[in-house]
Amino acid sequence: MSYVQQAYRTLKDRILANRYPPGQQILEQALADDLGMSRTPVREALIRLHDEGLVELIPRRGMRVVPLAPEDMQEIYEVLSALEVAAVELAARRPLEPDTLQPLEDALQAMETRLADDDLDGWARADARFHRALLALSGNRRLVAMAATLADQVHRARMTTLRLRPRPVKSIEEHREVLEALRAGDGERAAGAHRRHRHNAARLLLDLLNYYRLPHL
Repeated sequence: MSYVQQAYRTLKDRILANRYPPGQQILEQALADDLGMSRTPVREALIRLHDEGLVELIPRRGMRVVPLAPEDMQEIYEVLSALEVAAVELAARRPLEPDTLQPLEDALQAMETRLADDDLDGWARADARFHRALLALSGNRRLVAMAATLADQVHRARMTTLRLRPRPVKSIEEHREVLEALRAGDGERAAGAHRRHRHNAARLLLDLLNYYRLPHL
């Protein structure tokens, strides 16, 4: 990878993992020193992250991680839900062999295993894998690309509230319903199940953000 790619990937990973929590402000030079590179690739990486809605660029002050306002998350969930439901509908129109659906099954089994081990971080990673695999089944590259940026922002909010929510047993059941409907070739049922899942997930996350109103949000 180039220095720009390295800086972009490292900074993005830290933002998504909340090592740089919402609202944190960091000088550009401090970031460059931390990454062991010059400011030029760091600046270019920050521009990419700004374009993705993850940071704000502050002249002569570096960057600020964009806060997770409940109002913004509401809008993000509305668009992401529409894209993912469209992906399910597109996937259902394609021939879905067992091998094609295996990435969904693998991710779902990982979710179940991680939850049984009380590994919530592992559960969240497996959950993200399921959604990425679901989008990929659409066969629509532009849809996948549009959803990916929004999914990153949802992931930040999910990691912030991960230990404030009930155990995600219901979420796993909803994922299983989507997969079984796709296996049965029932696109309407799969799309409806996924729409309900995203609605429930959005309501839970927004309720937590509004209730706790954490200082760094």
